[in-house]
Amino acid sequence: MTTMAERTRTTSGAPGGTRTLTLGKAVNEGLRAAMRRDDKVMLMGEDIGPLGGVFRVTDGLQAEFGEQRVVDTPLAESGIVGTAVGLAMRGYRPVCEIQFDGFVFPAFNQITTQLAKMHNRTRGAVELPVVIRIPYGGGIGAVEHHSESPEALFAHTAGLRVVSPSTPQDAYTMIQEAIACPDPVLFFEPKGRYWAKGEVDLDAEIGSSTLDAARVVRAGTDVTLVAYGPSVETALKTADALAQEGRSAEVIDLRAVSPMDTATVVTSVRRTGRCVVVHEAPVFFGAGAEIAARVTEECFYALEAPVLRVGGFHTPYPVAKHEHDYLPSVDRVLDAVDRAFAH
Repeated sequence: MTTMAERTRTTSGAPGGTRTLTLGKAVNEGLRAAMRRDDKVMLMGEDIGPLGGVFRVTDGLQAEFGEQRVVDTPLAESGIVGTAVGLAMRGYRPVCEIQFDGFVFPAFNQITTQLAKMHNRTRGAVELPVVIRIPYGGGIGAVEHHSESPEALFAHTAGLRVVSPSTPQDAYTMIQEAIACPDPVLFFEPKGRYWAKGEVDLDAEIGSSTLDAARVVRAGTDVTLVAYGPSVETALKTADALAQEGRSAEVIDLRAVSPMDTATVVTSVRRTGRCVVVHEAPVFFGAGAEIAARVTEECFYALEAPVLRVGGFHTPYPVAKHEHDYLPSVDRVLDAVDRAFAH
């Protein structure tokens, strides 16, 4: 079997150079590059063919690669993932699109009892290189079941990788690394950031470096802000506001919720002495709780204040006109930083 390193040693195969792309278009280009590189890569999902998906992330791919590799499926998420499991067992590398975050739950059983466990169940004999793309998070004024953040449910399940890009460059590289990975990957795409633009190096070498590794996106000395996906931009705006107050915030983009790169976070907190975690998902039993626990264990004697969390509330996601009261804002993060400095 071709190893991940062998699959990702070459560059994308897409037109080279640097282009300004939206995050959604960067995912599209990453999918295109992976499909050009490996004819075992195929896409499956509802309305992903001629329509190009609800968010047009798969736009143009069926025209280029055909109906056998970009498959419009029935409206049946459990069937999509179940079929992907069988295809992966036969040597394919299926990429499934779930239209919206709240639609993933009909496939929850297939993901957590089959996809996550088959490798262990067969004592390593069977690999399931399946990617499940999930547009997630709020900020687009959508109706019920269209703005949820269920990443913690899957991160709690052993055998699954759970990742989320925050920039077009990461979207481009990480989707290719996820497809090349021998493990099942839940690829959470921040839908509120689909139209955010950034420079993308289409010649970037595709390896495994960005799939699991957190990155320091802004250096600082006084407090560490940890975020991922859509909340990274909120953390960066908070850091700008803190700079005007004379406080220096270090911002870390976690990238992966599972496995979690706590070493990068711990190194930062040992220097700054304070940590605030930001995510859109509810704070209660969220990813921030795991980060807070690990930081407290590793940095207890370096901490100047408790690790604080800012996120959604322990309620169903609200109607569109109230979502901005629910989502973590710069003001709410600033309040948490003020509380951290009050200790």
